Amino acid sequence: MPTVEILAVGNELLDGVTRDTNTHWLCQQITRLGSRVERAALVRDNPVAIAGEVAGACLRHVALLLVTGGLGPTADDLTLAAVAQAAGVPLVENPMARRMVADVYADLHRRGAVAFPELTPERLKMARLPGCATPIANPVGAAPAVVLHLRGTTIVCLPGVPSELKGIFTGPLQPVLAEALGAGVALEREVVVALNDESAMAPALREVASRHPEVYVKSHAHRFEGDEGIRVTFSARGARPDAVSRLLDAAVADLRARLPLREP
Repeated sequence: MPTVEILAVGNELLDGVTRDTNTHWLCQQITRLGSRVERAALVRDNPVAIAGEVAGACLRHVALLLVTGGLGPTADDLTLAAVAQAAGVPLVENPMARRMVADVYADLHRRGAVAFPELTPERLKMARLPGCATPIANPVGAAPAVVLHLRGTTIVCLPGVPSELKGIFTGPLQPVLAEALGAGVALEREVVVALNDESAMAPALREVASRHPEVYVKSHAHRFEGDEGIRVTFSARGARPDAVSRLLDAAVADLRARLPLREP
């Protein structure tokens, strides 16, 4: 199964000023694509820290590294310089990225959203990419996403603005994701165990998980009082929905033989 890591960049995230909703959303999307996020990290706008995380992901041979934040026009937007450092290539002005940024500001000027359309050094900064990288158009904002391949890992740098990140991920980035991750599906089943003591059901859950290693079995304890029971979810991933469904059915049936279940 292809593995994924996420690197969120930004002082504002670690200072508690901005909530990192991007990582949560990306984890949901990667799971739905049938792959698994193995690791997520937050770092400051520090080129050494960013480059170290990028190099580490490549050493771990992950299929896809998603880097969020730090692509904008200001001095503290340092992500692409750090990625270039990790790749051992210079930052260069990319003609395709320049056209993308120019088109965005021309359109913004026509709509009266900015005072002038010309490409200032700050705007051109968003068109300076690692020499081996390819820009991906941003359908919502100005900064293009960036894709490069480094030692077997596909690295995708995305803007930190959630609407821009989502617009790119669900749109023009899809072919890149398909190439990096392949086809896959993630399915889930949910049952309720008619018990309120999670410790009493733990041995059965452990045995089911051991007998069905391709299925992730997770209990969700609520409280001891009441009769609502405890939810248990079964999740699995694979290339074919029918095969994944059979894995889940077998695990649920195994638990049903061991504990009193009711549908949620």
